[in-house]
Amino acid sequence: MSSLALLGISIVVLIYGISLYNHLVSIKHAVAKAWANIDVLLKQRHDELPKLVEVCKQYKEFEQSTLQKVIEARSQVQSARERQDIGALGQAEGMLRAGIGGIFAVAEAYPELKANENFMQLQNRITGLENGIADRRELYNESVNIYNVGIEQFPAALIANMFHYEPKPLLEFASNEKTDVDIKSLFS
Repeated sequence: MSSLALLGISIVVLIYGISLYNHLVSIKHAVAKAWANIDVLLKQRHDELPKLVEVCKQYKEFEQSTLQKVIEARSQVQSARERQDIGALGQAEGMLRAGIGGIFAVAEAYPELKANENFMQLQNRITGLENGIADRRELYNESVNIYNVGIEQFPAALIANMFHYEPKPLLEFASNEKTDVDIKSLFS
């Protein structure tokens, strides 16, 4: 009788362990999927930015330093994205978003540029991509949070340690992304 009870307990523990493992696999893949969604939008924006820069370059007086900041930040975002370095991506994203905001703010002083149909289409497209990235970043961070909590909770932590599940970093932007924009400085 005791061997039958031991066998029953062993089967229950085995099924519970398999269930925990499958849950960890599921939340790990949810993080990967959330990252892939961000990556697609970053790639799309990466492809649109050169077009925006080219349209702006057609206006000789347009501030070249603003364009140069966007070009440099775009390169840093691409590099961090390819390395999947979430920390560096957050910093580069902050610089890029500030640069894009600078282009849109400076464009206010160029009525011909603002009236340019290509510029308006690119501005709308990039703004839409920015909103999508913000939404996906929220989803990614929620997935990472669920994953990180899941691998730390007992008894799942035992299985997570056994299979070398490591915590994932949140996608956080630079501190300047969290402060108010000084609109006056953009126009001076």
